[in-house]
Amino acid sequence: MKRFFILILLIPLGWPGILRALEYRVGTWKTAQTIQPFFYEKYLPEGDHLALFTFTNPADQKTALLAGSLDICGTTLAHAIQSASMGQPVVMVAALCNKASALVVKKDRSVMTVTDLKGKRIGYVPGTMHEILLRETLTRNGLSPEKDVTLIRVDFFDMCLALARGGIDAFLSGEPFPSLAVDQGLGRILTHPYYDQSVGTINAGMLVTREMIEKDPMRVAALVKAHVLSTRYLTENQSAWLSKAVEFGTALPILEKAAPNMELSWDMDADFIRKVKALGERMQSLGLIKKQPDYAALIDPSFVQAVKRNLEVK
Repeated sequence: MKRFFILILLIPLGWPGILRALEYRVGTWKTAQTIQPFFYEKYLPEGDHLALFTFTNPADQKTALLAGSLDICGTTLAHAIQSASMGQPVVMVAALCNKASALVVKKDRSVMTVTDLKGKRIGYVPGTMHEILLRETLTRNGLSPEKDVTLIRVDFFDMCLALARGGIDAFLSGEPFPSLAVDQGLGRILTHPYYDQSVGTINAGMLVTREMIEKDPMRVAALVKAHVLSTRYLTENQSAWLSKAVEFGTALPILEKAAPNMELSWDMDADFIRKVKALGERMQSLGLIKKQPDYAALIDPSFVQAVKRNLEVK
C-alpha cells in the first residue's frame, strides 16, 4: 500500500515512463548538410518522440533555444562564438557539418577574380560561417567589406532568386544553392573560400543551454547520441542521405554535384576546439566580436566523448 501511494504521488508530477513518453524539441534547417535531426527519432530511446522545427537561418534557432522553445538546435560556429562572447548561456555539444560554402557570381564574365567584386552587391546571411568567409576573402584581396562592396542580407533559400532578378551580383552561401545556381544557368562558382589549416573547413554545431545541461543532462545525452548515430548512418549511406535531402526541394543530380562540398560531422576533438578558437580570433580581428568567449564554457565535448567510448566498446 505504501509503494502504491508513492506511485500515485509521482504520476501528477509527470514522472517519465509512467505518465508519458519524452518529447525532444529539435531545431534545424532544411539543407543536406544540416539533415541529421530528421533521423534522430530512429535513435532516440524507444517510445520517446521527436518534435522537429525547421528554420531559415541559425540566429532564429538560437533565439528559440534561449526562449525555452527548443531543447537543442543547429547553428553556425560563428554565431555560437558571437553569442557566447555576448554572455549568452549557449553550449555546443556536437559538431554538425563542415565545408559547404561557395562564392557564386553572375554567369557573365564581368567578375573573373575576387578583386573584380569591387562595387558589386553581394548577398550573405549575417552570423554565419559564410559571412566570415566572405569578409575574410574580400579583406585578403584588398577589398573593404564596408567601403568597396555592398553587403545585402538575403536568406539562403532566396539567394538564387535574388541573383536571377538582379538584386545582387554575387552571393556566398552554403550548398546546395551554389550548385543550384550553376545548374539553372544563373551563375558560376568563383571560388570555394575556406580557411587555411588554422581554421580549416569547420562550419556548424549543435547548441543547448547551460540550464539544460545542469537540469536534464540525460536528455542532452540522448540527443547527442541520436546525433552521432544519425551522422554515422548518413555518412556511410550517401544514397539515404541525398534521397532524404531531395524532399527539401533540390533535385538529386544537383545534390550529387554538391555532395563533395558537404561533410556531415559530430566529433569535437582537440583539433576541432583549436580551430574554433582560431575562428574566434579571426572574427575579433575582423571586428565581428569585441572579445573572445570563454571556450571552456562554450564547448562541452563530454557528451560526444561518452558516445565515442561506448561505440569503441561495442
